[in-house]
Amino acid sequence: MDLSQHHYSVSLHWTGNRGEGTASYRGYGRDHVVRAAGLPDLAGTADPTFHGDKDRWNPEQLLLTALSQCHMLSYLHVAVKNGIVVTGYDDDAEGTLRLNRDGSGEFTSVTLRPRVAIADPDQSELAQRLHADANKVCFIARSVNFPVLHEAVVVPG
Repeated sequence: MDLSQHHYSVSLHWTGNRGEGTASYRGYGRDHVVRAAGLPDLAGTADPTFHGDKDRWNPEQLLLTALSQCHMLSYLHVAVKNGIVVTGYDDDAEGTLRLNRDGSGEFTSVTLRPRVAIADPDQSELAQRLHADANKVCFIARSVNFPVLHEAVVVPG
């Protein structure tokens, strides 16, 4: 078994056809459903700024979520490897998207704000430094073309 490659699949189904398809810009919905085998459906849409539904996930939120999740999972991994016992982890992530005159856009940065609780307060300095190591091994952070910054806090837990 080759463990050097992993493949993922999802299916996306647009549910926003209001009867006339994309005959006009405001005449269609941005709602869609994302599916993956064995998982609950994910209700998606566009950002409300782009005529999406505020009660559904948008791609920008999902990208930010993927970065936050990946950093946490990578951090837990490097913590174990370095003998840090993590007892709690929360993150309040933010991203900045720049819109261009031609209608395109891109994220210019993401800032993760992990708050990590550790069992041994004497390991706080190492626990803080491990965020850089986690960023180096996070698959998602390595795949984006903008900076993923960290404003981490380590507390006794």
